[in-house]
Amino acid sequence: MPEPVLELQGLEVRYGSVPAVRGLSLEVGNGEIVGLIGPNGAGKSTTLHAIMGAVPAHAGDVRLHGRSIRGRPPERIARAGVALVPEGRRIFSDFTVEENLRLGLAGRRKRNGADPLQQAYDLFPVLHEFRRRSAGALSGGQQQQLAIGRALVAEPEVLLLDEPSLGLAPMAVDAVFEALRQIREREVTILLVEQRALHTVALADRTHVLAGGELRLTLGPADAANKDKIIAAYLA
Repeated sequence: MPEPVLELQGLEVRYGSVPAVRGLSLEVGNGEIVGLIGPNGAGKSTTLHAIMGAVPAHAGDVRLHGRSIRGRPPERIARAGVALVPEGRRIFSDFTVEENLRLGLAGRRKRNGADPLQQAYDLFPVLHEFRRRSAGALSGGQQQQLAIGRALVAEPEVLLLDEPSLGLAPMAVDAVFEALRQIREREVTILLVEQRALHTVALADRTHVLAGGELRLTLGPADAANKDKIIAAYLA
């Protein structure tokens, strides 16, 4: 496995007295895509928010390049190179497409001479076509591309995605997963939370199945052809 960029070590998260994530340990190597799948309430989104510092960890650690980021505020974690595309996209519908993208510049770390907006347009040509259009006028799939593009404008090392295919038509889902393949080619490390289990298992280097806040099973791309194994993993 490539050198770990992101590590969770015995992560525990609680909402009051209710455990949401229980002793979760995993690694995401440089340039990898790692998936998290499981039933509703499994702790997948909570895991992403704990990494991002949006919810506190009760125990365990979150490490970026071997250094703990547990307890840091979200803005510092973003500055360290982690970006979250939240469930529901959360774009500014009354801003133009380009204005939404420019908001991502606030968290930009690198200054390598490349135009980050142009890189987003290269990945998602429709955003360039509609760059002066109100973001609220875009289709659901186009809005998801905008949400991902806005995160990439900050040039993160680690991209956290929470249900990027939620509510999208099949063609839009395929477009999002193809974009993730291209993002991986740019050596961006991805932790992907998804309900589309077959898509995720086929795409990711590893896919972890969570249930009840615990890691139950790890699947590889070859398991995408075995629906029965994936269903059994959910029920384990």
